[in-house]
Amino acid sequence: MTVESDAPAIVVLGSVNMDLITTTARRPVPGETVLGNGFAMVPGGKGANQAIAARRAGGEVSFLGAVGDDVFAGELRAALTNAAVFTDRLRTVAGPSGIATIVVDDDGENSIIVVGGANTRMTELTEDDLAAIAAADILLCQLEIPVETIAAAARHARAHDTTVLVNPSPARPLPADLWTNIDVAVVNSGEAEQLGADLDTVAHVVVTRGAAGADYRGPDGARLSQPSPRVDVVDTTGAGDAFTGALAAAWHRGPEWALTWACAAGALATTRLGASSSIPAREEITAALAAE
Repeated sequence: MTVESDAPAIVVLGSVNMDLITTTARRPVPGETVLGNGFAMVPGGKGANQAIAARRAGGEVSFLGAVGDDVFAGELRAALTNAAVFTDRLRTVAGPSGIATIVVDDDGENSIIVVGGANTRMTELTEDDLAAIAAADILLCQLEIPVETIAAAARHARAHDTTVLVNPSPARPLPADLWTNIDVAVVNSGEAEQLGADLDTVAHVVVTRGAAGADYRGPDGARLSQPSPRVDVVDTTGAGDAFTGALAAAWHRGPEWALTWACAAGALATTRLGASSSIPAREEITAALAAE
């Protein structure tokens, strides 16, 4: 995919996992065993998914993260490289890579358990990592690596006029100095309720609402709502990551266009199984918007 001349330089600091996906008619309740009807292993992790989404949506993307020295590591690295994401700063550490076990039912809804593995070893940033953040237009983070590392990256980004876009998921309490360095927060409706007043400190807040689209609140009281294109849902896994990556890639064009672009990307991601494997290309997003 060719990078547009005005493509933003995006550094993604985050997780990379192998997703172990089981499909079943319905998800089990506690203590119950059900029969599955399919299984797949697909590279994922919120950081890697959002990096690939940002790249496919039109950004020039570098990834900061870690894989282990296990059987999954080579495939995880290759998934990013094959998507034209720069992996010079993807480190290898001793031990297992991150994994996520995912159960998807016939309605396309999912349950996910994440085991951090190598992602938990991202506890410090090198001088080269910091230089990449300082040179970027956008720093994009999630919460599947240590929060202290994210906070350090956000401080450095703010000091060098790099926009800090954070998807605070999985939602958890965050230090005050991290909130003050976030320019754009992207959350789903449940996370917005859980984080509450902390989001009030962020200038730009985007709340995703699944099939209903997304809402935006800006620093001057501006509010926008964008519906999601109608699609036939196969699997909602990774839809939020597709949305967030596309939002980062389009943020330089303004919140209204970025919201429209991201809603289309998120909707298209639900039409295919898996996370990174379902992320749409820029041409698909353009076509979907033209059909509306």
